[in-house]
Amino acid sequence: MALILTEEQTMVRDSARAFLADKAPVAHLRKLRDSRDRVGFSRELWKAFAAMGFCGILVPEALGGSGLGHVEAGIIMAEIGRNLTPSPFLSTALVGATALLRDGNAARNRELLPKLAAGDLILTLAVDERAKHAPAATALTAERSGNGFKLTGDKCFVVDGHVADLFIVAARSAGAPGEREGVTLFLVDARAQGVAVERTVMVDAHNAARVRFDGVTVDADAVLGEIDRGWPLLEAALDVGRAALAAELAGLGEEAFGRTLSYLKARKQFGRPIGSFQALQHRAARVFVELEITQAAVLKALQTLDADFERAAAFVAVAKARAGTSATLAVQEAVQLHGGIGMTDEFDIGLFMKRARVAQELFGDDGFHADRLARLQNY
Repeated sequence: MALILTEEQTMVRDSARAFLADKAPVAHLRKLRDSRDRVGFSRELWKAFAAMGFCGILVPEALGGSGLGHVEAGIIMAEIGRNLTPSPFLSTALVGATALLRDGNAARNRELLPKLAAGDLILTLAVDERAKHAPAATALTAERSGNGFKLTGDKCFVVDGHVADLFIVAARSAGAPGEREGVTLFLVDARAQGVAVERTVMVDAHNAARVRFDGVTVDADAVLGEIDRGWPLLEAALDVGRAALAAELAGLGEEAFGRTLSYLKARKQFGRPIGSFQALQHRAARVFVELEITQAAVLKALQTLDADFERAAAFVAVAKARAGTSATLAVQEAVQLHGGIGMTDEFDIGLFMKRARVAQELFGDDGFHADRLARLQNY
């Protein structure tokens, strides 16, 4: 498949670009941050997302969604990256929707997915328990209790956790931390007795939370996938999130680079634009090449998720690893090439750097995915 967008996908990109640039530019993030907004995103904007068909991007039309694919979802994520827009799109419309769709519980999906597509439900994955992404290290316990389970343990770095209506919780129902077997996914009401949520505003002013499950009782109907065999479903949801984050990082990197190019052309020193100096041209050329390669890797991963989901893991690992390193290069060079103003909070480049750092860590950094790729290739 050619690594270019179709006419329809280009229309999605243009629509998302115009919408986000108008309704949620970087100034929108600043306003939420500086006002210490308790929600951390605009619910009004989230409903506008739904009206545009973005919330239900992966949801079938029969359930109220747009019925589009991962490429279209990645296109929207790239525009979110360009504008640093805070929203539950990643956690709910992509990761959460994927878990529900691939679980395939028809009755549950008829109940939840129309609400999700309408912007009336926020759903997020609670998986990590350490500072670094390590889903196999899941230790939160799921003990059998009556006709269900009792969940006990803590999760951290839960994206949009403080505003979530439902959590998809990865728990250890068998085996030991570090093993893939023995992991089960549960759908847990955020208002259930024993659930305690602490909001943690991240360095990039986006939302996350620590969530404690203190003997939370759920029945057997709360299980997503198979008991003790939830790893494939967990990896599927994570891979959609990883590819989406790669797209966000690619969009973020391109925007930071574009702003840097404009500055290099406008800023003068010794009577000439600083962009005319060969040393700075070399640095800009390197960023351009890295971002172009990353764009191809990200699009390939998204296309493979649409065409052959079960074969996409390696492509997703490459895309997430490359996107993290190339976006980091783009924002670091942006700060350097902007000189002193690049270090100030009043200038937007620092916000791009902070978001790149967080997005690189979320769902696995370049080291995690290099190791994952090696294992997938049997090294």
